Amino acid sequence: MKRIITSLAMAAAVMLPQFVSAQTHYQPSMAVQQSQREFVADRFGIFLHWGIYSMFGQGEWYLNNGLLHSEYSKAAGGFYPASFDARQWVSAFKDAGAKYICFTTRHHDGFSMWHTEASEYNIVDATPFRRDILKELADECHRQDIKLHLYYSHLDWGRDDYPWGRTGHTTGRDSLLGDWASYRRFMDRQLTELLTNYGPVRCIWFDGWWDHDKDSVPFDWQLPSQYAMIHSLQPACMVANNHHQHPFEGEDMQIFERDLPGENTAGLSGQAIGRLPLETCNTMNGMWGYKVKDTNYKDAPTLIRYLVRAAGMGANLLLNIGPRPDGCLPDQCLERLRLMGQWLRANGETIYGTEAGDFHDTEWGTATRSGNRLFLHVFDNDCGTINVPITCKVKEAKEFATGKKLKFVKNKDKSITLSLEPRHKDSIDYIVELTTVPEK
Repeated sequence: MKRIITSLAMAAAVMLPQFVSAQTHYQPSMAVQQSQREFVADRFGIFLHWGIYSMFGQGEWYLNNGLLHSEYSKAAGGFYPASFDARQWVSAFKDAGAKYICFTTRHHDGFSMWHTEASEYNIVDATPFRRDILKELADECHRQDIKLHLYYSHLDWGRDDYPWGRTGHTTGRDSLLGDWASYRRFMDRQLTELLTNYGPVRCIWFDGWWDHDKDSVPFDWQLPSQYAMIHSLQPACMVANNHHQHPFEGEDMQIFERDLPGENTAGLSGQAIGRLPLETCNTMNGMWGYKVKDTNYKDAPTLIRYLVRAAGMGANLLLNIGPRPDGCLPDQCLERLRLMGQWLRANGETIYGTEAGDFHDTEWGTATRSGNRLFLHVFDNDCGTINVPITCKVKEAKEFATGKKLKFVKNKDKSITLSLEPRHKDSIDYIVELTTVPEK
């Protein structure tokens, strides 16, 4: 199965179109385009929100809830994740079927999870743990062929040189005006470290632009030059920015937060869908960082169907985990990862390396495509038949799991009505494979 999936991913890299942005001047290099094709074929990644905020068990925004940074930062002196094991983490992600991870190198609280020389407020210099978490994780990703993406916060609630924005007003900073030139030098120095000392990085994933958005005081983040620096340091590294806007100049993928492309139930993803690779990030429970009281985890069938729906829209799913302060992944997360991996080993051929289906979600499910194979993912089928709104010719229909042929009839509007076999009521995803012929 692994060999088959690998071959499909390689084929997809050839079949998938060249990604073009709506940007005026920037066009991705050949190296970035290759990263884009590999990224799209991957379809499934793991997001990791981890820092000293995990010690409080209140989520990653805890510092913004009325705490002074001078007191909050003292928690670093007790941060000792004795159970952290990069090999166990990456092995669990790989077994789950994930192809890449995105690790929070520095969140809005400003604490760096690598041994940076730009600040002593980091995992090696400020904690008794004194180990470079990112180095261990990066090395293990490279060993196990899991691609590495790095989250980096554009905003900082603790540094005096960060210009005053919409958030972080209660953290006790000495200066409200900031010093943008100083802060920009600090960020560029850190980004240079990340792209120089930790091997191949497939994406820098920014967050925080919205702290100085269009509704606040006018502010120039000077992103084009920063993006150009990233592309010069690692020519194959993609740039992404979780700004909730249409892609900016120099960006290589488009992010949707807590919603699939075209949806906006959380109020964070109302932007139009562009022509760049798409990724939706979402949580297993309700929080990004570890929150001890938040045990409302989505069950495995819900997560699998969300992954399938994302693929049906031509998007990747970046599924978040908030590790505990001791360095362990929550048991609930591990169990769901195990079940997702089990499902993907049987059905990954219908997800990895596929394109969006020929139609949007229907009342019964969605679809993914690989060449002349259209995979119907049926989540809801109580009547035994479904209408498939396609216009291409269908040569054959069969159950993906068994290969058993299914009957269908073509309708006047070129759609087909497909007869399905009875299935167990608890089935996560009944998959039908259609062999199609392109329209002339």
